[in-house]
Amino acid sequence: MKKLLTAVLLLAPIVFNPAFAATEQQNKMASCNKEAGDKKGDERKAFMKECLSNKPKVSDAQQAQQDKMKSCNAQASGMKGDERKKFMSGCLKKQ
Repeated sequence: MKKLLTAVLLLAPIVFNPAFAATEQQNKMASCNKEAGDKKGDERKAFMKECLSNKPKVSDAQQAQQDKMKSCNAQASGMKGDERKKFMSGCLKKQ
């Protein structure tokens, strides 16, 4: 039992090291790489640059919600605490 515990304790820093986990950027790179297909040279470079710099697409519903938040937030300037909460709740529901 002690040997097993010792082995687990020795391997834990290696197994749980964040460097071993695939990062979001690595996943994005793999996805873009797959989409690039058989492109070569400058065409591939340009495609990869564009693909890797793109932010995730925002749906129309998400954009509408963000616009609602911006509008209500602007109207609520100067309000604080419960007054602001109540206003924001009503504002976001009615639009």
